[in-house]
Amino acid sequence: MDGQVRTKVECKAHMRPITDTLEIVGGKWKLPILFELLHQGTPLRFMELQRQIGSVTAKMLSKELKDLEVNQLVARKVYATTPVTVEYEMTEYGKTLGKVIRALHEWGSQHRARILDGVELPIEISNEDCEGNQIN
Repeated sequence: MDGQVRTKVECKAHMRPITDTLEIVGGKWKLPILFELLHQGTPLRFMELQRQIGSVTAKMLSKELKDLEVNQLVARKVYATTPVTVEYEMTEYGKTLGKVIRALHEWGSQHRARILDGVELPIEISNEDCEGNQIN
């Protein structure tokens, strides 16, 4: 990349941001959760989020949402209703992942087309949510 030869320690330090990021957003469900919250652009209730994502169990969704909340990517709001209503939304900090998530989504679409259909399409990344609002 930059033509420099690095020591093992320097290589590990150089890779640290990637490993930190994967620690936070890695796994089967975190990126789909973040994508859905970003894509919808509005807070979602637990069951709405579970329904949108698909086959994630309530236990796993709860665990992943807690992890994302600890890392300040998702905010949880509890309403004093009977039964209790809980909504989740991306924090402003979480929205900083927007470009990365959209790029992954677009790359995944292109990869799927390339592998399944043998079609190579240009990659274009949208900066809008479902309602056409600009996302950072």
